[in-house]
Amino acid sequence: MNLGKETETLEFKKTTGEMKEAMISISSILNKHGIGTLYFGVKPNGDVCGQDVSESSLRDVSRAIYESIRPQIYPAIEEVILDGKHLIKVEFNGNNTPYSAAGRYYLRTADEDREVTPEELKSFFVSNEYREKWEKTPSAASVKQVDKNAVKAFWQKAISAGRIPEGRYTCPVILKRYGLVNGDNLNNAGEYLFGNTHPVTLKAAIFATDEKLTFLDMKLLEDNIYNLLGTAEDYILKNIRWRSEIIGTERTEIPEIPVAVIREVLANSFAHAVYNGRTNHEICIHPGMITIYSPGEYASNHKPEDYMKGNYESVIRNATIAKILYLNKSIEQFGSGFKRINSLCKDAGIRFSYESDELGFKFILYRPELQSDIPSVTLDVTLNGTEMAVLAILKQKPDSSRGEIAEKISKTVRTVQRALDSLRDKGYIQRVGSKQDPQWKILK
Repeated sequence: MNLGKETETLEFKKTTGEMKEAMISISSILNKHGIGTLYFGVKPNGDVCGQDVSESSLRDVSRAIYESIRPQIYPAIEEVILDGKHLIKVEFNGNNTPYSAAGRYYLRTADEDREVTPEELKSFFVSNEYREKWEKTPSAASVKQVDKNAVKAFWQKAISAGRIPEGRYTCPVILKRYGLVNGDNLNNAGEYLFGNTHPVTLKAAIFATDEKLTFLDMKLLEDNIYNLLGTAEDYILKNIRWRSEIIGTERTEIPEIPVAVIREVLANSFAHAVYNGRTNHEICIHPGMITIYSPGEYASNHKPEDYMKGNYESVIRNATIAKILYLNKSIEQFGSGFKRINSLCKDAGIRFSYESDELGFKFILYRPELQSDIPSVTLDVTLNGTEMAVLAILKQKPDSSRGEIAEKISKTVRTVQRALDSLRDKGYIQRVGSKQDPQWKILK
């Protein structure tokens, strides 16, 4: 029998004779992910070889963890039988990073444990300072002010993804197991992830041009992180261009920007935000680009392109939130967000960039130049900004009056009339109604 490959959260040891190495693996996994599983009796390639298991050997594992791992953790240690062979299974989790093994600190990279340099350890403690002050602080929301449907959807998806074991879960069990409560209240991480108090604000808008001047749609959305991730994804997918392709005998709808790219950018935006700051999350859909803004200064000393090219450890600002999104498979792997986004965009031929300042981080996805009948404008050197804005509004609502257009784009009626005349003369629109009751047919 083979259990597959080792991962960033799964480690194999042939026997308890590798106890010291096992403690290092536990500490490194805790420092990277906060949760993991280790088997004694399995070869590194995943082949089950088994080992002698007794009450004494189970106590040896428990004692080694108690004596080696700091801060102290309380793992679940049990004997399991697979394919007639006896194994020791250790399931562990913890939220008090950084963890040490025999006084040394390690981080998980792929399936290997690497001792942390002083610079990385310093970054780790800086990251923890924010977490200690915010994620674990009791919120004003009681444990009863939780979105039970969101919590249930989380554990069902996490089980389906194979990232938590199957079992009978309840909201209190999930909240306690993953460190989302503090006494009778949700802590900040718990409220922002699953609270029914609408703790997070997301602004979403569609603009007529690539400037934030004339908007065609504007929404202010308030909910918890878990629900807003789905809402944000739906908003983008409903307002971008799609094309149809025949694959085999089936017609398949394909978005201009792959769903995986949108999902990865959104998940990392919510995972790494600062939630006690002055700005909110934003999604802006322009004719030429989509911007996704995350509040809070960029956390790492390494630039995004460093992560795309190399194997640097990620500075995880919100460890608890990131862990929940990882278990839910919103995040594929810890510390690989930029590398994964870069790979997905390269495969799809999508350009991207980013902007960062002391208030927040903006990720920019550039839209392909595709013709579409949804309200977006392909930039044309023959049109000025006012003409593009007017054309975008008419594509959305062909019976718009001059007054309505003027109000939307903050121009005078006379300026709007000049833009309409120019668009007509350039062959973009044609009037099909009377002057008193105008209707416009879009020609381009």
